[in-house]
Amino acid sequence: MTEYTAFKVELTDNIAHVQINRPDKVNAMNAAFWDELVRIFQWIDDTESVRAVVISGAGKHFSSGIDLMMLASLAGEMGPDVGRNARLLRRTILRLQASFNAVDRCRKPVLAAIQGYCIGGAIDLVSACDMRYCSADAQFSIKEVDMGMAADVGTLQRLPRIIGDGMMRELAYTGRMIDAQEALRIGLVNRVHEEASALLEAVFAIARDIAGKSPLAVAGTKEMISYMRDHSIDDGLQYIATWNAAMLQSQDLRVAVAAHMNKQKPTFAD
Repeated sequence: MTEYTAFKVELTDNIAHVQINRPDKVNAMNAAFWDELVRIFQWIDDTESVRAVVISGAGKHFSSGIDLMMLASLAGEMGPDVGRNARLLRRTILRLQASFNAVDRCRKPVLAAIQGYCIGGAIDLVSACDMRYCSADAQFSIKEVDMGMAADVGTLQRLPRIIGDGMMRELAYTGRMIDAQEALRIGLVNRVHEEASALLEAVFAIARDIAGKSPLAVAGTKEMISYMRDHSIDDGLQYIATWNAAMLQSQDLRVAVAAHMNKQKPTFAD
């Protein structure tokens, strides 16, 4: 397994555990974080034995968002020319967006296990995941407005589809903190667990359940759900018809039907 500076990555039982590993810095997202995340998710996409992904944060908190030292170093690169500064900033923002796009576009389901702080850029990250779960001590905030900026790496684009437009606007305009129970009520998280240890155990149980399914069926399901964000129902029906014209010829269908008829647990190839 490749060593990373901002992450710890492990593969167990077909589940990739991607852990932000800067607990002494409240798992702030430094320069290495953004580059390594792209490489990690490229590996996940390329490795067929990975069937599900769990993202977590080491220590007491999930993540405090973008490392302010990184923003300060970017400011140091600015020159006197406004046009060139804008070009540099735009290129940087697009590069950061690419990191969370890699999470969003991953063929495998990505589950976020959130404890403690989930602030600023961390909201952008979990918005790119398929499902989110948290411990009772979790706290969430779209903090960018309090830093004098608009969130620019995915929250404003993805979160309305998760919690609805009105609630997203309230949180984005005010930057207020919400707790685990409010996050559950508005649909930001699927479940709340009392302790962080119980949270991780429960999320891995869901990931193992997913990993035991046909990887082709899971990937196809995720592809169809993602496709429907930007297409009509008719477009989606046409796409699934074409997709399944190929995928229904897979051995996985035969294996699943035979196992169901014989009341056995199916085993699928990677």
